[in-house]
Amino acid sequence: MVAILNKLFDPNKRELKRLDKIAEQVLNLASQMEALTDDQLREKTEEFKKRYQDGEQLDDLLVEAFAVVREGARRVLGLYPYPVQIMGGAALHEGNIAEMKTGEGKTLTATMPVYLNALTGKGVHVVTVNEYLASRDATEMGELYEFLGLTVGINLNSMSKEEKQAAYAADITYGTNNEFGFDYLRDNMVLYTEQRVQRPLHFAVIDEVDSILIDEARTPLIISGQAQKSTQLYKLANSFVTMLKKEEDYTYDEKTKGVQLTEEGINKAERSFRIDNLFDITHVTLNHHINQALKAHVSMHLDVDYVVQEGEIIIVDQFTGRLMKGRRFSDGLHQAIEAKEAVDIQNESMTMATITFQNFFRMYEKLAGMTGTAKTEEEEFRNIYNMRVIAIPTNKPIEREDRPDLIYASMEGKFRAVVEDIAERHKMGQPVLVGTVAIETSELISSMLTKKGVRHNVLNAKNHGREAEIIMEAGQQGAVTIATNMAGRGTDIKLGEGVKELGGLAVVGTERHESRRIDNQLRGRSGRQGDPGVTQFYLSMEDELMRRFGSDNMKSMMERMGMDDSQPIQSRMVSKAVESAQKRVEGNNFDARKQLLQYDDVLRQQREIMYQQRNDVMESENLREILEGMIRSVIERTVDAYTPKTEDEENWNLQGIIDYLSANLLPEGDISVNDLMRKDPEEMVELIFEKVKVRYDEKEEKLTPEQMREFEKVILLRSVDTKWIDHIDAMEQLRQGIHLRAYGQIDPLREYQHEGFAMFESMVAAIEEDAAKYVMKAEIRNNLEREEVAKGQAVNPKEEGGPVKKQPARKSENIGRNTPCPCGSGKKYKHCHGRLA
Repeated sequence: MVAILNKLFDPNKRELKRLDKIAEQVLNLASQMEALTDDQLREKTEEFKKRYQDGEQLDDLLVEAFAVVREGARRVLGLYPYPVQIMGGAALHEGNIAEMKTGEGKTLTATMPVYLNALTGKGVHVVTVNEYLASRDATEMGELYEFLGLTVGINLNSMSKEEKQAAYAADITYGTNNEFGFDYLRDNMVLYTEQRVQRPLHFAVIDEVDSILIDEARTPLIISGQAQKSTQLYKLANSFVTMLKKEEDYTYDEKTKGVQLTEEGINKAERSFRIDNLFDITHVTLNHHINQALKAHVSMHLDVDYVVQEGEIIIVDQFTGRLMKGRRFSDGLHQAIEAKEAVDIQNESMTMATITFQNFFRMYEKLAGMTGTAKTEEEEFRNIYNMRVIAIPTNKPIEREDRPDLIYASMEGKFRAVVEDIAERHKMGQPVLVGTVAIETSELISSMLTKKGVRHNVLNAKNHGREAEIIMEAGQQGAVTIATNMAGRGTDIKLGEGVKELGGLAVVGTERHESRRIDNQLRGRSGRQGDPGVTQFYLSMEDELMRRFGSDNMKSMMERMGMDDSQPIQSRMVSKAVESAQKRVEGNNFDARKQLLQYDDVLRQQREIMYQQRNDVMESENLREILEGMIRSVIERTVDAYTPKTEDEENWNLQGIIDYLSANLLPEGDISVNDLMRKDPEEMVELIFEKVKVRYDEKEEKLTPEQMREFEKVILLRSVDTKWIDHIDAMEQLRQGIHLRAYGQIDPLREYQHEGFAMFESMVAAIEEDAAKYVMKAEIRNNLEREEVAKGQAVNPKEEGGPVKKQPARKSENIGRNTPCPCGSGKKYKHCHGRLA
């Protein structure tokens, strides 16, 4: 009954009817466009741009624009889009996925919506799976766009910042999913707005959309780097704080665990490290290290807050008393404790910026995609990306014969049969494409074919340039090509001379992939554009998919019937059982990707807030108001900490407030305990804030407005970047350990959201404290420069073989005398801390 209803109310049919009408309108303009000269056709682009600027919608221009591109393609490329390609183009323009079979000309189909959306001047990104395809399509289709008066750019990994800026400034930019994603992350780490390469994300057309948005959805893009922290500096800071005396050099408040250097302590630091002013912007790193070393010695206690086991510092959970292996204190405190306990200091590789493809592509105003196989994942595309999958019919009926699966009892028997089949077809001259799920399988079949004397090519997705070449030759007479199922996506196999008469390309699958989509992709390599072809999958009871999904009954049935390895079962029933097993695996994978997205959404919200704030800082003319707001928050938090509502006034620690202010915001003696007595907390905040504003004014008077504004930016960017990078790293560690909470009947995702939010709040507080301290205490030099807080490099875990593991850095005892000093002063080591070592 359901099947009948689906046929009656098939939404795809309704869509196709509508798209067919659009295609008809475009075709009706063919003779009109043909009559135009090249120049007149080119002038249409300017006309469309003007009409768009004057308020016409892209939908109003669609039919004429598609007709222009169609005529342009005929003149420049010698290709004339079919009605089905026009339908596919319209589906893409509407922000959907056009499912078009292999060989139906997806690259040409995309030119129509790409041209139409490029008329806005906001830029269109065409996303491919590798740089070879990006370069090929940009070159081939670029001719058409340039003929019509649009500019084309290509975004490659090897390009300089200036070259990338030029590529993104073009009307149409070709590139890979990785490069677009990494550029987005890098753009949000720049120090000046003019260093950005991307424009706001407008419209993207993704080729092989299922590969990028589904197969790679769980691969996060990561920019990883060594924060500029040196093990040597942790040791220097540690040695220094061991010489300090309580009350004389620092104050400690037991309740808040707050440790502050006194004026005398600050003087000692300046004498020890031979510097004029500890709060100079060039000594930010040193100041931070001293504070963390002080905290490690005064407020962190061995066998209470942490233990030392096998040369490692392990955190003790304050509530349960359990050891929290794998977790580290953030913000350099862990390294400071390592220095204190004289164990190896692990200067970790940090995650500085990260985003999943799911969240990156959802930021585009409009997203579209094309592939030969997407219908099986339609629910995921609709739920996560809000894209519908529209199956576009083929231009000519499919002539390919898809045979039922052959099932053998053992793997050995299956592979023997596969090699026999290949050898038979090779003898006739019929080209064969052998699809394997794993690289090991392709190597096994290769060695078996070599023993049989069958010449063949092996392709396992490592060399994209050579890959395309091999795939293109795979349709020639007598060609045998072994490929992993994913290899050669985006490249057509055209049949050589006389191959049609031999039955076209034979595709031999050596096992079923856990995703039906990948199997369909392999089948689709044969029978393009109405060509003949044949596909045959070989399975065995020992295949992973069969083992995982109850093939025991079938195996015992085969044994009972006395069937040996030379007799396969060929049954539609078995093929259906395999398909339902695949559906179950696809469901599991969808759930896993959905869960990953839920976790990444926590970080996405935080990332959007931080990146927006960072942009505001870079683009603002005057940051004083923002900084004053931060200072006020710091004052309020400090007053709250020392005047708890639960205690009587006489028990308030007013001296604690004074110590904090002297160490971080105001000169010593600027405010006293007497000034705060008999005032409620709100009055204290007002009094302190007024004093701070006076000091801020004095600072402004010493400098030109330009210097003061740049000083504010330097401080804020440095605070935001340092704390945010540290926060991302801490969130990554939290996520890796959070699943263990499930054992305590706690929902790990809820816990992650809750703890992630708390960590974000404390990071914002840390940014405010950092910025407040430096804007009030730092001395300003004339040659102020914004500095990166860490050097990062793009890491694609897919290429690196899995997520980035944290590596302990080797002890950097021997710092070169002429290398920059690790304290961040910008001086050579020999002229700075090298004198102390």
